[in-house]
Amino acid sequence: MPPSLFSRLFGSSPSEFKLQINTPELTVTAQAKESLLLAALNQGIALPYNCRVGGCGECKCRLVSGKVKELTDKSYLLSAEELKQNYILACQSLPKSDVVIEVALRQGQVNHPIVETSARITALKPLTHDILHVQMEAEQPLSYTAGQYAEIVIPDAAESAAGQGRSYSFATAHDPARPHAVDFFIRKVAHGAFTEWLFTKAERGQLLQLRGPYGDFCLRPGDSPLVCIAGGSGLAPVKALLEQAIKDKQGNRPLVLLFGARTKQDLYGLDAIDQIRREWTGRFVFEPILSNEAASSTWAGRKGLITDHLKALLGERLPDYQAYMCGPPPMIDACVEVFTQGGMPASQIFFDKFLDSGHTAHPKP
Repeated sequence: MPPSLFSRLFGSSPSEFKLQINTPELTVTAQAKESLLLAALNQGIALPYNCRVGGCGECKCRLVSGKVKELTDKSYLLSAEELKQNYILACQSLPKSDVVIEVALRQGQVNHPIVETSARITALKPLTHDILHVQMEAEQPLSYTAGQYAEIVIPDAAESAAGQGRSYSFATAHDPARPHAVDFFIRKVAHGAFTEWLFTKAERGQLLQLRGPYGDFCLRPGDSPLVCIAGGSGLAPVKALLEQAIKDKQGNRPLVLLFGARTKQDLYGLDAIDQIRREWTGRFVFEPILSNEAASSTWAGRKGLITDHLKALLGERLPDYQAYMCGPPPMIDACVEVFTQGGMPASQIFFDKFLDSGHTAHPKP
């Protein structure tokens, strides 16, 4: 049947819809194949979010009217009351009609235009056996806030298995004098097509596609003492956040920095941490904690899980701290539980869960 006749008989499927966010004055165009979250972000509306893969729940919003296609199961993230009130995850919902949502917009902590540009690899430096320092020079200038991340794609169609974008946090504070320079600490993921390519085939001079910045994980202003926790490649945004704090004259706040790793061989970035220590004007405590160091090791530092040491390190002032955490979801979930049980308000807890292909959202059956 000719397409024109099909359209007259059955109607055509529209490729875009209207997305209203809270009020009619805040209405944008949403493509049928992009999530509500991306539709908003691409048009400069700062919906709250962190992971963009249905793993954190930060982008939850109430579907007031319209139809969406939900890509994943949301019940494991939303409460029974939220499900009853028709809450959805904006990052996992594609519009099937014009849509109206209600969401609590965050005010102006992070507000940079999203840039899509090619970027050339300028250096590849192994930091540990499974973490690589990747330095790149973007063709277009890129502004971001420390704590945010970018999506990186191999543009070569031959690398189809790795061609999907992967998200990585910036590993340094933004330098206005070098607006094209970006750095990442990237961990090798078992059976991960992208990192397998990066660790075995990538070379200096190769072009990748970069899009960002994304995320609203960033240092909030104030004078509260800080506890920063990094696990694995989660050191990247924490390091950047602390470098930015020094630039913004917030390095006078008391700081406890915890770095979780498996063994001594998995520790890295210690010179950069020492540089932060030298420039930090407030109280500075740094504790690397090893979870799998051999009993016969000469390691004299702390062992076990980070949660084993939180109360001892923070003491009775635990509720007074602002917490910033980046790393594996189990580590962050366990720390959040200790903090909340210890009386720290949820409004003072900020985190970015590092989700690989094994931690992405639960697909709907």
